[in-house]
Amino acid sequence: MASAPGNNLPVFYNDLIPLSSVDHAEYRSRTLDAAPFLATHHAVPLTVDEFVSAQRFLPIIFSAGDEPVPLALMGLNEGVNTFVDDQGKLRGPSYVPAYVRRYPWMLAKLRPDSDELSLCFDPTSDALGAFEDGQPLFEDGKPSDLIQGVLKFCEDFEQAAARTGQFMKDLKDLDLLMDGEVAIQVPGNEQPFVYRGFRMVNEEKLRDMRGDQLRKISQNGMLPLIYAHLFSLQLMRELFEAQVTQGKGPVSVTPTPEPAQA
Repeated sequence: MASAPGNNLPVFYNDLIPLSSVDHAEYRSRTLDAAPFLATHHAVPLTVDEFVSAQRFLPIIFSAGDEPVPLALMGLNEGVNTFVDDQGKLRGPSYVPAYVRRYPWMLAKLRPDSDELSLCFDPTSDALGAFEDGQPLFEDGKPSDLIQGVLKFCEDFEQAAARTGQFMKDLKDLDLLMDGEVAIQVPGNEQPFVYRGFRMVNEEKLRDMRGDQLRKISQNGMLPLIYAHLFSLQLMRELFEAQVTQGKGPVSVTPTPEPAQA
């Protein structure tokens, strides 16, 4: 169902170039009412800062592989997103992960020998360009208020990503992750639809933790995040039913979609 990325560019991004006050002096940003790049993605990276808000709308799982990451499920099968239509417009109220809201911007290293991050963007995005309308990226050769806000959002995202990395390390150190499996029985179907290929917290191991370990994850804020993840898994059936309602239901008993990346 989900695993870590396999290419050099993060999911959604077709290209990345650094923002330049010279090359992009006349560029503007315009608001789009749809995210077509999201329509064919069923899983989106999520930070721990978002767990509490996201768990009301989306199942939160962890990718398979040696370096699992949290993912918000927007569909159970490859290429199926039940929260947006084919044009990428939201079908109704939902939580939109920060990873989606960040696009087409991103902080990235320009040199492998330096830890310095630069503000970059995807030049293939329809949101940015030398338009006549929209908000300017630069004013009098200096970053506009818009860019200052974008930079702050991206910096906050990087900090949340670092906290997420520590959370995942702690989960692995405590050996709390297990291979996940969800079976959904449909009336009239002899066999249930079974979804695998993701990881989840092992509730039995969580219940059997030593008192000192439980106290530690309660004090450091991990415990509510773990429960947000576990509670969100109840939304798997709703996601399945949304797929069926939209005519995007599974066609096999054991679907094994290609992984989404983080």
